[in-house]
Amino acid sequence: MEKLALKTLLQENAYPGRGIVIGKSEDGTKAVCAYFIMGRSVNSRNRVFVEEGEGIRTQAFDPSKLTDPSLIIYAPVRVLGNKTIVTNGDQTDTIYEGMDKQLTFEQSLRSREFEPDAPNYTPRISGVMHVEGGVYNYALSILKSNNGRPEGCNRYTFAYENPMAGEGHFIHTYKNDGNPLPSFEGEPKWVGIGNDIDAFTNDVWTSLNEENKVSLFVRFIDIATGKYETRIVNKNQ
Repeated sequence: MEKLALKTLLQENAYPGRGIVIGKSEDGTKAVCAYFIMGRSVNSRNRVFVEEGEGIRTQAFDPSKLTDPSLIIYAPVRVLGNKTIVTNGDQTDTIYEGMDKQLTFEQSLRSREFEPDAPNYTPRISGVMHVEGGVYNYALSILKSNNGRPEGCNRYTFAYENPMAGEGHFIHTYKNDGNPLPSFEGEPKWVGIGNDIDAFTNDVWTSLNEENKVSLFVRFIDIATGKYETRIVNKNQ
C-alpha cells in the first residue's frame, strides 16, 4: 500500500462525505484523531460542532431551518476511560454502551448497520483509540450495504497495534460525489501525520471542498500522560 498525502486526497475529492483520520504524530508522542462532516443539503449544512463533556455533539446552527434531526444530530466523539470513540452517527452511543459492558468494539457494532437513507445507504464509519500506560492502538470500522443492496450488510474492522510514528489511516463514507452516492471502497487509506495540531487542523480544513465542508474536530492525545488538546472549526460561525 502506498502512503498518501491527506491534503491531496481531500483536495481531489469534492465530496468524501464524513471522514475519520486516526494515527500517531511524527515525533511518536501523540495519538491523533480528526473527524469532519460535509453536506449537500440545507439540512446537512445547517450544523456546528460543540463541546460536550470530553467529547462533542452536532447542533443545528439555525434551529428554524432544522427539518430532520434523525441522521444529523448526534455525538460524534465520546470518551470512555482511556478510550476515545469517534463515529459518523449515533452508533457512538452504541459503542460506548457496549464497551462499558465489556463488549469489544466489533461486538458493540453488531446491533447496527448502514444508515437507512435510501438510495445512498450511507456507511457507518467508526473508530476507537486506546491510550493506556504509554501504549497506543486504534481500530476503524465500516458497515456498508451489499454493493448498494440493502438486503445485506458488509462489516469490516481494521485494527492497528503499535502504530508507526508519522502515520495514520483515513476512512470516509463516500468514494466520491454522485447520485446515488457511492460507498467508500477498500481498506482505510494510509496517510502521513505531522506534529503540530494547528498545522494539521489547517491542512485538513483548507483542503476540504469549500462549498460542501461543514465542521472539523481534531484531537492530539499525549500517549504518556493521556492529556489532550482539541481544535474545533465550524463553517457556520
